[in-house]
Amino acid sequence: MSTILIVEDEPRIAAFVSRGLESAGYSTVIVDDGAEGLRRALAEDIDLVLLDVGLPTMDGFEVLRQLRARGSAVPVIMLTARSSTRDTVEGLDAGANDYVSKPFTFDELLARVRSRLRESTTTGVSVAHGDVMLDILGRRATVDGREVELSAREFALAEQFLRSPGRVLSREQLLSRVWGMDFDPGSNVVDVYVRYLRGKLGAHHIVTVRGAGYRWE
Repeated sequence: MSTILIVEDEPRIAAFVSRGLESAGYSTVIVDDGAEGLRRALAEDIDLVLLDVGLPTMDGFEVLRQLRARGSAVPVIMLTARSSTRDTVEGLDAGANDYVSKPFTFDELLARVRSRLRESTTTGVSVAHGDVMLDILGRRATVDGREVELSAREFALAEQFLRSPGRVLSREQLLSRVWGMDFDPGSNVVDVYVRYLRGKLGAHHIVTVRGAGYRWE
């Protein structure tokens, strides 16, 4: 049974989410404080964290940054009443796996939880293809043994490619898996980040498949 840590300081929301998750077969732990949430996430056997942004003692962004800085790869879904793109991007850049804005339906949240737990069960401690290797827990990338600095979003995009070598990944798939939310279909954010990766990992690795997306070779 997967254990989900709910870090939420609104008792009504925490209880609502906990009841729903336990009815769906999960075990839950509730804390209402950022510092305590960080401690529990690091010290206990937690499979996923639902993390509010506005928390006492330490906000959700700082909890997430410290989790990642200490090597934790536990999946994190941010919960927030803030719906601005800036806040969403800040959370994802800090290492969040997904982002759900309040108010949300429980069915939507449950679908996100199941998706992120499925991903985590197939994620190993490292992934490599050719001369590129990603250390998932350490959040480090190397090319032919040489360490390359990647942002959180670049790392997540590179991981998607290395886990599907030879497969064409559409822009829509990459937006969903890496950014975790709906962007304007006309946005060129994927193309921009692919360009960044080509510059850091080698242009020959990522092939553009016209009208379909990108393929790692």
